[in-house]
Amino acid sequence: MEDGFRLQDSTIAIIGLGLMGSSLAMRLKGHCARLIGFDSHPATLELALSKGIIDHAESVFPHPQPLSLWERGVDILILATPVPSILDLIQQLPSLILAPCIVMDLGSTKRDIMQAMSNLPLHFDPIGGHPICGKEKLGLENADPNLYQNAPFVITPLKRATQHALRIAQEIISTIGAHPIEMTAEEHDCILATTSHLPFIIASSLARSTPHEFSSLIGPGFRSTARLAGTPSHMMMGILKSNRDNVLNALSAFQQQIAQIKTALMDEDYGALENVLNQSQSDYHALVDG
Repeated sequence: MEDGFRLQDSTIAIIGLGLMGSSLAMRLKGHCARLIGFDSHPATLELALSKGIIDHAESVFPHPQPLSLWERGVDILILATPVPSILDLIQQLPSLILAPCIVMDLGSTKRDIMQAMSNLPLHFDPIGGHPICGKEKLGLENADPNLYQNAPFVITPLKRATQHALRIAQEIISTIGAHPIEMTAEEHDCILATTSHLPFIIASSLARSTPHEFSSLIGPGFRSTARLAGTPSHMMMGILKSNRDNVLNALSAFQQQIAQIKTALMDEDYGALENVLNQSQSDYHALVDG
């Protein structure tokens, strides 16, 4: 592709019209020449067309049809499916796209995906991405064109990444209202284990440890803390498997903090407990306000 290539003149294909992919399509519509949506559910494709979210629909059940992508002249391909599916799709891309194409993913872990992308033929211009936003309620029916607004959007470029791919990725991120943060796949997975994957595990553990007969006294504190437990397990399994080492480290650090609070309570050392809680309050404000 020429470096004078503009997003507004491009054909963009998004594989996966769930919450993230359809919200992205909503925001990109009108900022590119053509928008093609791929999904394995015909009802999702019909809904996306009826709402005008995409210009054209293609099925990926059980796999995209050979040559269907490159024959349509796709300039930018965005993989917006769960991590295992992204890895499977990357393996198929060489047989689906024969012309130069930027490939970007929205996967929640990056190391395995970037390793797979590094093996793509040279006519692909791959770049990793992960928007730090979302909801526990998934699907196109919960899509929101403002989902990405003001959200951090991590970019994890390979060494082979061209300035052209970086420029287009940054233009996409700017168009959807997010702001880019560039880092390595290793840095991303280490950080997200604590800021994203651990909160899901904590929420799941809280939901499981709370007796159902207590439901009449559940208030906003429990709802906000346990909210992520409502995320479907199939969305999280690939994340936890692909980031297992970092998640285990995050769990160990969390267990140490829980043990400190438990010990202070067991010993009736309320001075120590207050110190822990005061430090927690300070850490919270430093994290969310800093």
